[in-house]
Amino acid sequence: MLKDSAVITYRTDLKNNQYVEQTYVVHGSGYIIDYGIKSNGVGLGDKSLQFDWKNDLLQLENDMHKNREVVTINYFTDGLQSLATSPTANEEAKTADPVKWFTIKHKYFLAGLISEKNPFSNVSMKADVNPNDSIIVKTMEVAAGIPMSAVQKGEANFQFYLGPNEYHIVDKVKAENFDQNVYLGYAFLKPINKFVLVPLFNFLEKFISNYGLLIICLVLFVKTLLTPLTYKSYISMAKMKLLAPELEELRQQNPDDAAKQQQDQMKLYQQVGVSPLSGCVPVLATMPILFSLFFLFPNLIELRQQHFLWSTDLSTYDSFIKLPFSIPFGVGNHISLFTVMMTASSIGYAYYNNQITPNQPGPVNMKVLGYIMPLMFMFVLNSFPAGLTFYYFVSNVVTIAQQLLIKKFVNEDKIRNILEENRKKNATGEKKQTKFQKYLEKSLQAADEAKKKQADLERRAKKK
Repeated sequence: MLKDSAVITYRTDLKNNQYVEQTYVVHGSGYIIDYGIKSNGVGLGDKSLQFDWKNDLLQLENDMHKNREVVTINYFTDGLQSLATSPTANEEAKTADPVKWFTIKHKYFLAGLISEKNPFSNVSMKADVNPNDSIIVKTMEVAAGIPMSAVQKGEANFQFYLGPNEYHIVDKVKAENFDQNVYLGYAFLKPINKFVLVPLFNFLEKFISNYGLLIICLVLFVKTLLTPLTYKSYISMAKMKLLAPELEELRQQNPDDAAKQQQDQMKLYQQVGVSPLSGCVPVLATMPILFSLFFLFPNLIELRQQHFLWSTDLSTYDSFIKLPFSIPFGVGNHISLFTVMMTASSIGYAYYNNQITPNQPGPVNMKVLGYIMPLMFMFVLNSFPAGLTFYYFVSNVVTIAQQLLIKKFVNEDKIRNILEENRKKNATGEKKQTKFQKYLEKSLQAADEAKKKQADLERRAKKK
């Protein structure tokens, strides 16, 4: 025994006082088991000792198909790589590059072996799946070469990791980039999850034991942080609403000339000092957080088997209504009530926005699209974790509440006066032009010059 650890040794004695010895050190806490193998003379020269690992992954979650989509083998060479995943087909791969660690990754759990000093060689991986099996998700196999020289020198020391794929746990494992076993999204989204959302989630866990309430608090924190952007977006929409009658009048003046309509609109924007894009920028700025959550929630083991309202497990969909048939395209044989609520709130938010947003000319009716998109996402997200769809639902409700609150403090007459004042100042040259106004002015000048050249060409053509 070593303090709170148990040391287990298996030794095989051979002739001529030779032996092979394997040692396991099981610690009193944590998920690491130290493993070593050594020999005092049994050798194969420069050849390697083959380590074989075969694991039948049992069904631990409620959705076998979803599980088969995500279970894989991760391995680290000079970067993280993974065995291809398929819910129905067998997959295999080999690598000649030295492998510092590999993990057999279930949906929320890992079983892996780490070898930092003496990397594995000639590693081959295989995943076998039987779509008709209702017990075993996949059978995973790994074959890896252990340098015989390290075994003879007593330097073949490794670490097993057998535990949850939980970010704040795997991040502490002393192996290069072992935390990448928790997928946090694309490279440009990962910092948001890694440095903002995951620490915030873990911080709230210390004070809130109910994960449904925790998600509500997470929404409130994020929405409070983004309130200045929400306010700016609302003010921009209010300005566009006030300009709507003038924009409609300009369209009526040249109903068949889209280019002239656009040119007149740009002149109006320049006169009143309004950028039509200013309402989009705050909304776009919030999108990375929404996308980050889209990748984070399906990988949060913290939500596993956590009850909230009618959902018995926030890490998977809430099967509020069971269907006697299965709908294709990932919808499944159920209806998720949280997803329905998310869709209803998204449509409500679109309806509210349409009341304060003027009609925009173009081949696509953006107001109608605002109703269609939530319906499309209802089918996409029906089998996603209940925690995610509940977050989006609460987020929509809070956003509507924020805008209603902002509306009470916004004086449209004051905004109208600001627009008129800008119009006067721009007319007299008192107001300095913004970058957007300068851009508009250059665009208008270029459009006028192009129009003059076109008219000149037409005149010359008539003379000929």
